[in-house]
Amino acid sequence: MSEAKAKYLAAKAAFEETFEKHLQNGVEFISDQVFIDPEVEIAPGAVILPGCILRGKTVIGEEAVIGPWSVIDDSVIGARAVVNASQVRESRVGQDAVVGPYASVRGGCELGRSVRAGSFVELKNARLGENTQVPHLAYLGDTEAGANCNFGCGVATANFDRVQKHETVVGEGAFIGCNTALIAPLQVGSGAYIGAGSTITEDVP
Repeated sequence: MSEAKAKYLAAKAAFEETFEKHLQNGVEFISDQVFIDPEVEIAPGAVILPGCILRGKTVIGEEAVIGPWSVIDDSVIGARAVVNASQVRESRVGQDAVVGPYASVRGGCELGRSVRAGSFVELKNARLGENTQVPHLAYLGDTEAGANCNFGCGVATANFDRVQKHETVVGEGAFIGCNTALIAPLQVGSGAYIGAGSTITEDVP
């Protein structure tokens, strides 16, 4: 037997043991076409759909729905959260939050309860307060936003000036219109309203 085949058979046996453990613990699967590292924790009642890869020190909360076709690396997914056809890496997703489809949450993100990071949204080192909505086609990098904010389609934080990264801070209840560029470093006040198509280079009270 080749070394490669021996490694494959060992990995297959370890997966089968891990899969059976979660199955017996009340995790719901509709297919065994998934990959789960042995150290991953999944609460009873969570649903893992086909094509998912759960790696590292990942924790999945009760009644969360992961997949189909999602990758979760070293992240915490809260109870009843949904991660649909998306990737979450080294981040925390709060209870009742929705990620995807086709979203990328990476590197130090913290999504509060009922946050939405929707279709084709990319987040990096972003901290979003409860019920903040980023429904589609946006990039928020090095961004802190309070609760109940809305980021329209095409919003982007310009966080890199070719030398260093800068932070954007958005207060609670702010509304950022479609196709707005937020040029960091920048602060947007609570309740502020920024119209569609704006380029913001100075703080907004």
